[in-house]
Amino acid sequence: MGPGPGPGPFPGPAVRVPQRLSPKVLLIDPVRMLPSLLLPLVGVLFVGGFSARSYGYAAAGVIGAVVFAIIRWATFTYEIVGDRLETKRSLISRSVRTIPLERIRGVDVSTPPMHRLLGLTILKIDTGASGGEEEAKLAGVTPEEAERLKAVLLRRTAEPVPHAPGEAAPAAGPRERPIIAVPRRWLLYGPLSGAYLLTPFAFAGGLVGLAFQWGDELGFSRDTAWNAGEWLWEHPYLLLALAVLLVVAMPFAGGLMYAIFNWDFTLKRRDGYLVAERGLINRRSVSLESQRVRGYEIVDGLAERWAGVTRVWAIVTGLGDSETRGQLLPDVPRDVAFQVTGDAIGPYRGELRPHPPVARRRRLFRAVFPWLLTALLAAVAAALTGAVLWWVLLVLLLAMAGIGVPLGLDRYASLGHGYDGVRLSVRSGSLRRAQAVVERRAVVGWRLRQTWFQRQAGVLTLIAGVGAGKGGYSAIDVSLPQAVGFPTEVTPEWLTPFLEHDKP
Repeated sequence: MGPGPGPGPFPGPAVRVPQRLSPKVLLIDPVRMLPSLLLPLVGVLFVGGFSARSYGYAAAGVIGAVVFAIIRWATFTYEIVGDRLETKRSLISRSVRTIPLERIRGVDVSTPPMHRLLGLTILKIDTGASGGEEEAKLAGVTPEEAERLKAVLLRRTAEPVPHAPGEAAPAAGPRERPIIAVPRRWLLYGPLSGAYLLTPFAFAGGLVGLAFQWGDELGFSRDTAWNAGEWLWEHPYLLLALAVLLVVAMPFAGGLMYAIFNWDFTLKRRDGYLVAERGLINRRSVSLESQRVRGYEIVDGLAERWAGVTRVWAIVTGLGDSETRGQLLPDVPRDVAFQVTGDAIGPYRGELRPHPPVARRRRLFRAVFPWLLTALLAAVAAALTGAVLWWVLLVLLLAMAGIGVPLGLDRYASLGHGYDGVRLSVRSGSLRRAQAVVERRAVVGWRLRQTWFQRQAGVLTLIAGVGAGKGGYSAIDVSLPQAVGFPTEVTPEWLTPFLEHDKP
């Protein structure tokens, strides 16, 4: 590796000689290819009757996968040339991908189990212009190389560390300040998020699919699996017990998956970047450039709200896969979430303004009327047939309509919008309530939307166009004065010249 370039806008060591991934990836790639080779290999063995020729074909397939992995490794190189990253692949035709460093929005470093075993990491580069997929991936570099590349790709400059007069200056290096390390006991909040609650049903569905797809290869026919299903259907109490068992397992399985993905969650500030690290099996580090963070979104469901916990995502310009990469906090106590977001991004100091009473009527109507209408149909069917099932259904529908009343009231109470002079905020939802806090400078436009039902009620939906996150955040069912006054308050230079003023 040659010496780094002279002073310039992109400091740090530069790779002057094309580099390859670590040779250790040759132990990983063939193993990763095995799932895609499994079906052809099994087919070859069964069609060939487990003969010597069949074993030879299967061995040739495995050897071919190893040779292909070696060729892929030998023909892929990467290097940093000046102010750009170049990746080259010359398997059949020569392919060169160039990524200017100024376009890079984030660099993720993850460590899956096999990579961790061999002392390797995966480095993913995101430019925010690839539809949620990474722009480039180096799937086998050492942790030291990943950190070196990360410093160069993110154009990190070492700022002088303050020190007392007469003391020796601290050694140069990346400055890091922890913001929060989520205690492991808070992982118990995981089942409240509902993110992984359906894991037992997904596992059971996978077993059923495996039985029907691979029953013959696993030693029992598909008819056996079908007969087992019919037997369960003929014994509804056992089927009900199985369903209850899966339901009971939901919080335990969901909590386990949640803990695996969010194990030792830490958020820190490192030389102008917010760095979030998490994961037990696959340790992941995500870096978000602080200058591109435009706000945050606080999300909680009913169960989380009752427990006083919430989750937080960053609103970042040009961030692909924001639902995963933009996570700032898993479920943490609500006061901690506001403290952390205030420290990491900036606090919202204003109050949320309520929406007009007609918005409450609209939410009550939508939460209750569908159930009442269905209950009326069930009542007619019960009166005509006299079947007990219809009466049971009628009672359930009326109960759901009753539940809809507090749900509708909660949805109205969750509505709100506000502005504190620096950041604006909008909030909506009940089963999943989300409050977005966005810096004023991120607003690029306003849009008014009004459905036919909203026109009859005299309300509108006001959408703040934002060049980050979801692209727009809505204040739902605001009155006409609010729809005009709020944009005028936030961006007066845009709208004031177009407003009519009373003449003296």
